[in-house]
Amino acid sequence: QVRLVESGGGLVQAGGSLRLSCAASGSIFRINVMGWYRQAPGKLRESVASMISGGSTNYADSVKGRFTITRDNAKNTVYLQMNSLKPEDTAVYYCNANVAHSYSSASSQYWGQGTQVTVSS
Repeated sequence: QVRLVESGGGLVQAGGSLRLSCAASGSIFRINVMGWYRQAPGKLRESVASMISGGSTNYADSVKGRFTITRDNAKNTVYLQMNSLKPEDTAVYYCNANVAHSYSSASSQYWGQGTQVTVSS
């Protein structure tokens, strides 16, 4: 099993910044993909940003140029730097990881517990 622990959410004014962190621990051979999703009230969960083990990144159009995902492979930790925050960024942010438990095993998806980000206007 793998545990994802998120931190860094909170309340910020529009235009401000926050940095989210997510640390993975447990039975990890390799983390293939690590990233962030968010879910606002009454909306579906959506992908925000992701990074594969080789370093390539992918961002939702709504956050490009404002959010940056980075990863510390040695610590199995992913970060999301969020700048120029807007009220529409308000949501619960979830960490997600695609993890292989051994060289030959299939990978599994894991989710963190979520951290609230609220941007006031």
